[in-house]
Amino acid sequence: MTDFQHVVDDAGAAQTPETTTLEALRIAEALLFASAEPLDEADLARRMPDGVKLRDVLEALKAQYAGRGVNLVRVNNRWLFRTASDLSWLMSREAVEPKKLSRAALETLAICAYHQPVTRAEIEQIRGVAVAKGTVDVLLETGWVRMRGRRRAPGRPITYGTTDEFLLHFGLERVGDLPGLDELRGAGLLDGRLPPGFAVPAPDDARTLLDDEDPLEEGAGEDVELPLEAYAAERADRDLVEPEESANDESDEAGGDGRSAA
Repeated sequence: MTDFQHVVDDAGAAQTPETTTLEALRIAEALLFASAEPLDEADLARRMPDGVKLRDVLEALKAQYAGRGVNLVRVNNRWLFRTASDLSWLMSREAVEPKKLSRAALETLAICAYHQPVTRAEIEQIRGVAVAKGTVDVLLETGWVRMRGRRRAPGRPITYGTTDEFLLHFGLERVGDLPGLDELRGAGLLDGRLPPGFAVPAPDDARTLLDDEDPLEEGAGEDVELPLEAYAAERADRDLVEPEESANDESDEAGGDGRSAA
């Protein structure tokens, strides 16, 4: 593999700062263009010439591609080239019929985004209705939600969070760009008469597990059975759910969910 750390010209003299920056731009462009997956800043930094600030190089490259058919975008600390948003229709497949997510799935997705890491029981507590298994399955299939780990609690339930695909689909650079309380209220998505102390959590999709999370076991896909006393407590909570809303929730999923239209 070529060592990019010591680039010299044909005469053997060290490059000037200007030529070093140009070389760094070419290196970053080549690596990002050839990669099938977004590249982490740490991986890119290892290939840069000495003394070059990677973020300056990437921002300069992003500006160069701003008006072209492909743009350089950042998702968390990973970078990739993607089709310009106004040309995305060229990449669409007319044979695929997009389907809108049900209201239950959209609400579950929003809870996963704002409250992550979150368990199924916590989603149900926030929504006030039981979450049909198919709702979470649909979000996992779209690639917008992932299983993070297991909560250190009775039953060790699975925790869920969003993915980079979620950020890409909704045009977000990081999950912290989700609208806050004032933006949601200004868009008319929240009632003006909110209860005292109401607040929108600051979303965080950190890849590292929290102190109350354990790693997923290999092949994990279901919550383990709760101990008897924990199961009884959970049943008592579920009895508070209105059966009509729960039934409606499940009937929404029976109609079929799919990837939301862009």
